[in-house]
Formats: sequence, structure tokens, C-alpha cells
Amino acid sequence: MSNTYHQIYIQTVFAVKYRKALIQKDWKPNLCGVIGNLINETGCKTLIVNGVEDHIHCFFSLNPSLSVSDVMKSAKAKSSKWINDSRFLSHRFEWQRGFGAFSYSKTAIHNVYRYIQNQEAHHKKQSFLDEYRQLLKHFEVEYEEAYIFHEPI
Repeated sequence: MSNTYHQIYIQTVFAVKYRKALIQKDWKPNLCGVIGNLINETGCKTLIVNGVEDHIHCFFSLNPSLSVSDVMKSAKAKSSKWINDSRFLSHRFEWQRGFGAFSYSKTAIHNVYRYIQNQEAHHKKQSFLDEYRQLLKHFEVEYEEAYIFHEPI
């Protein structure tokens, strides 16, 4: 019997629609838990989910039978439904279209985990847009500045 062996570590980053600071500290831990569980439900293994008021980072081991897009589609759609059903906000919550996805080797797990764990401290020094541009440049992802996010704030 043949088996599939894999070791695929992915960090994804996605923003609140219009990059608005809507994720509140009192329900952010539950949101991160919900997103982590949704990723696990796809057959992937969540390592950490964290973020700040306007965006979320997910770090997980990707199941090779799935695309990153399918995992993110599920996590984003179902977590926004959870936020809206929970009535944390007086208006409808939505995630920004799209996401960033970056792959890592096993030797980077500890550093990526720590980076995501320390998002609050990190963003006292660097804006989300600067962080996102830095990731794109580090991973040599070609992009057009006008299209990093569809709708400006």
C-alpha cells in the first residue's frame, strides 16, 4: 500500500475588509481558536493563529490533498459567519478578499511561531501594510502596490 508523506508548513495572512480595526481584544482569543479549529477540520494541522485588530496570521501544516485557497476559503467564510452570529459588532463583519501565503521549512517553525505569537508587540513598531510588503519582498513575490488590497481605507 502506498502512502503520501509530506511536510508543508504555510503561513497565511489576511485582513479585515478595508483593513478596519474591528477585531476586539475580548473576543480575539476565541476567534483565533475558531479559525484554528476550522483549519483543522479541513485535514490540516494548525500550529498557531494570532493577529491584531485588523488582520490575522495562521500557521499550519498543509494537507497535500488540499489547496491553500480551499483552506482559507473555508476558514474565512466560516469565521466571519461565527463573528456575525455572535453579534460582536453592530454591523456585518467581512474579511478582505484574498490572502498572502508563505511556505517555510521545518527549521523555521519555532521562529515563525514566535513571530505570530508576538503580533501585538510587533505591531507597536510596524504597521500591517509595512509588515505585508516586507513579507512579499522577503519571499520575492511580485506585486503591484495598487493591488495589495482591493479597497483602500
